[in-house]
Amino acid sequence: MAQISMEIMPPPGSVLVGNQHFNGLFGESKASEMACMAHIRRKFVDVQQSQGSAIAEEAIKRMAKLYAVEKLARGKSPEDRAVLRQEHAKPIFDDLEAWLRIQLPRISDKSPLAQAIRYALGRLPKARPYLENGVLELDNNSVERAMKPVAIGRKNWTFAGSEGGGKAMAIAYTLIETAKLNNVDPQAWLTDVLGRIADHKITRIEELMPWSYAAKAA
Repeated sequence: MAQISMEIMPPPGSVLVGNQHFNGLFGESKASEMACMAHIRRKFVDVQQSQGSAIAEEAIKRMAKLYAVEKLARGKSPEDRAVLRQEHAKPIFDDLEAWLRIQLPRISDKSPLAQAIRYALGRLPKARPYLENGVLELDNNSVERAMKPVAIGRKNWTFAGSEGGGKAMAIAYTLIETAKLNNVDPQAWLTDVLGRIADHKITRIEELMPWSYAAKAA
């Protein structure tokens, strides 16, 4: 078990989307947690839809301004994204956090709205790093979309046949998703690799990686 834990431990300085099940990954010399604005927003959407809360509606509008900045940042370099966020998103983010702190004492402590605000105030400090790091995103929707096929079919994965079959499946998913991250058609890449790998030197395995395939195709 200790060996498995070491294998999945991210390198120091890594940033992972936050989740209570991954708390062991976070800490000094481990990964830094990055909260998701979509999860924060969802709490207020639920309250607004069920109760018609004006405070919840206002919170949603303020978050929409952050997403408007992200629309402008899309496609820019990480450096330019960070500059844009510092200039336009940070004041909105700071104001949202301060505004929520003002609203909390004004409402019933046990109300769903109070729970949404407390959740937001607990997560916003961990969402703040995106303002300075242009590589990070405001939410983890893109990550969830990438994981969705696995989540949808997870009942099928219980029939891998054996522990070895499960490991082979994990390797296959890793290869496919790595190809996707490099904007490579997984089927085309795997077809190319399987046709070349038998006679390929192990010392030149880098040449078979998806990023090398992408550079060659370009």
